[in-house]
Amino acid sequence: MTQLQFITKSPRQNRAHRQTWPIIGLLLVTLSILAGCQSMGGNDSGSRTNAAQIDREVDAALAKLYETTPAAKLLASKAKGILVFPNVVKAGFIGGAEYGKGAMRKKSRTSGYYNIFAGSYGLQAGVQSFGYAMFFMNDAALASLDSSNGLEIGVGPNIVVLDEGMAKKVTSTTLRDDVYAFVFGQRGLMAGLGLQGSKITRINP
Repeated sequence: MTQLQFITKSPRQNRAHRQTWPIIGLLLVTLSILAGCQSMGGNDSGSRTNAAQIDREVDAALAKLYETTPAAKLLASKAKGILVFPNVVKAGFIGGAEYGKGAMRKKSRTSGYYNIFAGSYGLQAGVQSFGYAMFFMNDAALASLDSSNGLEIGVGPNIVVLDEGMAKKVTSTTLRDDVYAFVFGQRGLMAGLGLQGSKITRINP
């Protein structure tokens, strides 16, 4: 005869269960905010932004970065390719996530489109947007970007995120790493926003 077991949760377990659902709900809301802010299109999530719009936004973001950061111009003259995410949206409350779309530039021409995504857990709240620009300095680093699983930052090529102080020290003789990255906003370079844990994947807008 089959025996049925009935498990009764303690009051403490019930409280923990009730506290978990709001956190899950907040994470879902966070992702919804990102999807709404990034109404971007093509074959990726049925969004609306086309390739031409991404290119325009990349042009504007690069122009702003070059205007405020001379080191970016130096890197551009040496880089094999420049991957730019002009508008990455980061939102969170207890849990957080960030998402954006961008384009790879080789010799001033777009060679592909990509998205970037990262999730995190911690005490954070609010919504902000900023840009990423990644300067790939060799062919091996570029090849890792188009691997079948995409590029996970922190795994693969060595990536150095340059803040304002480090950017001022960059010269043509100090370039030793695979990829140099800038995090920038309306007021120039931004500190405290790393790329660690982000996943970059090729898309077809």
